[in-house]
Amino acid sequence: MAIQAPPVDMDKLMTFLGQVIGELGATVNAGLIVVGDRLGLYRAMAGAGPITSAQLAEKTSTAERYVREWLNAQAAGGYVTYDPSTQRYELPAEQAMALADENSPAFVCGAFELATATLKAESHIEDIFRSGAGYGWHEHDSGVHTGCERFFRPGYNANLVSTWIPALEGVEEKLRVGATVADIGCGLGASSRLMAEAYPRSKVTGFDYHKQSVELARHKAREAGLSDRLHFEVAPAAAFPGSGYDLVTTFDSLHDMGDPVGAARHVKQALAKDGTWLIVEPIAGDTVESNLNPVGRAYYAFSTFLCTPNSLSQDVGLALGAQAGPKRIHDVITAAGFTRFRRVGETPFNLVYEVRP
Repeated sequence: MAIQAPPVDMDKLMTFLGQVIGELGATVNAGLIVVGDRLGLYRAMAGAGPITSAQLAEKTSTAERYVREWLNAQAAGGYVTYDPSTQRYELPAEQAMALADENSPAFVCGAFELATATLKAESHIEDIFRSGAGYGWHEHDSGVHTGCERFFRPGYNANLVSTWIPALEGVEEKLRVGATVADIGCGLGASSRLMAEAYPRSKVTGFDYHKQSVELARHKAREAGLSDRLHFEVAPAAAFPGSGYDLVTTFDSLHDMGDPVGAARHVKQALAKDGTWLIVEPIAGDTVESNLNPVGRAYYAFSTFLCTPNSLSQDVGLALGAQAGPKRIHDVITAAGFTRFRRVGETPFNLVYEVRP
């Protein structure tokens, strides 16, 4: 007996298609955000008041016809305003904070750099859907590495020194006097630099398995004048050198690891007896339904392209995913022999944990 297809509610269908059209425009506009960021279009509009496309093109040494089309796309999406009586465009102060100020805690252009670079691996991700294989972080476009740092850096700037470290028992005092810190999975070293800048008497070493990221991290440390107390080395999370560390940190990287339990065991061995492990992870609940929200959607999408394939490309391949949640992180650290696990902070994008032996 043939199964009859359920009836289609046309109102619901049209509502969904309206949603799809909005997302189609948003998807393509992600590329235009990256263009605007790289060409300095948002920065040129910030604080400039109403401006014509010709004026913006002149300020940024770009072609007016392309700038005009770009502005119209931005206006249609609500990123800029448009006055038809004067044919001028304006970047509101709120949008400028998110799009033009790299030091702002609300800065978002890095997220779009990360997103557009991530999509360049689409054909490879399609292949591993069929094979079940992994795809390593190092195999992605370099915009993934630079965009990831720019995506997370605003949150670290706003919270790491002011909130997260002070929430750890006795750690800030050690850092001020002079402590040793290992930043594991440091990427381009944004978190490492922040700690080295804030605590000049401490020694910070960032470790990452990705050679190109480490090279960029070293360059940024030299530019910041931090080379006397900040160093970077190529090393995997489960085998970084050194012992007796007062503080070990992992920022948005534990869930990416193939063997997070093995890495956690190594952290335990590398810590001083009274040392602390600071874990910062993407915000998530413990159930799928608790993550069915805009932030969870973004993280699940990035996790499908980046986090899960990276873990599956390595030994063990536990594949926690970006939405692992507190319980699974707790399971990892207890399996490694840690006995103390405490949630000490939360932002719209991150959960923060203190782990002690």
